[in-house]
Amino acid sequence: MSSPSASFVQIKFDDILFYENCGGGSFGSVYRARWISQDKEVAVKKLLKIENEAEILSVLSHRNIIQFYGAIVEAPNYGIVTEYASGGSLYDYLSSDESEDMDMGQIMTWAADIARGIHYLHSEAPVKVIHRDLKSRNGNRFDLTICDFGASKFLTHTTHMSLVGTFPWMAPEVIQSLPVSETCDTFSYGVVLWEMLTREIPFKGLEGLQVAWLVVEKNERLTIPSGCPVCFAELMRSCWATEPKERPMFKQILSTLESISKDSQLPQQCNSFLHNKAEWRCEIEATLERLKKLERDLSTKEQELKERERRLKMWERKLIEQSNIHWNCSPVSSSFLSYTYNTPLLS
Repeated sequence: MSSPSASFVQIKFDDILFYENCGGGSFGSVYRARWISQDKEVAVKKLLKIENEAEILSVLSHRNIIQFYGAIVEAPNYGIVTEYASGGSLYDYLSSDESEDMDMGQIMTWAADIARGIHYLHSEAPVKVIHRDLKSRNGNRFDLTICDFGASKFLTHTTHMSLVGTFPWMAPEVIQSLPVSETCDTFSYGVVLWEMLTREIPFKGLEGLQVAWLVVEKNERLTIPSGCPVCFAELMRSCWATEPKERPMFKQILSTLESISKDSQLPQQCNSFLHNKAEWRCEIEATLERLKKLERDLSTKEQELKERERRLKMWERKLIEQSNIHWNCSPVSSSFLSYTYNTPLLS
């Protein structure tokens, strides 16, 4: 299926008054600004060039998807202009002291907001879209909206992904640049749900490539604390299935969330879990230490192999030198030369 030919409002660069830098999205920096002619506060993501993000945003319309106003297409001042989300990102909120007051009701609201937004992208939008970079930094709090479509693609039956996104949120097949389906977003959704429940940074302290190796080669996943309500634990585990076909689609996730919301006993259990973080945080920290040790052990083994290879090469050079000395100092016979020359120095 080919992507649609989208048309969008082209906004003049001098019609934008830039304020402060709000941080970086994928492939560009984001600024708070004012669209002068419309007297509207907006967010502008500056880009090196206009690619598919404007095309994707121009065909989307949903309360849980950031509202797109237009694009600046005057070289070299390219940019995407969207609504400005004054509440900041979900990631910033979860990292703040304010999140200590979060309860199950808020988690359920946001979990459903994200799921509805992604379900729209996959099943209800004019053309099917895979976000590919779903993470808490790309979700605006309060009335949660999904933003930053720089890594997104229109889905075809043979969609093959380049390596984009952020490793702790990325599905194994995305890390490996394999063909993907909608459920690569399901994997990322599970990580965002984990962030909301634990208010922790996924794989904190590990480098991106270390996380990639652990997720793909060692099949490691984020630690779900033992006190986590079973319904949430099961949902996260299903989202993180290695086989993409085993992960739930977002229609199923929404159905699961609806069932969870009907459990009258769950709010008390969930709120107890949220407000007793000191009791289970050590489980996450213990896993991180184990993973760091695993990575250190691997690095040590790699160094040992490199040292062994260096010594073998040094030994080989010495044998060659000794052979040359023997060649120059010994009586020469054709049979000896033939034998010495054709016999490998190392087996």
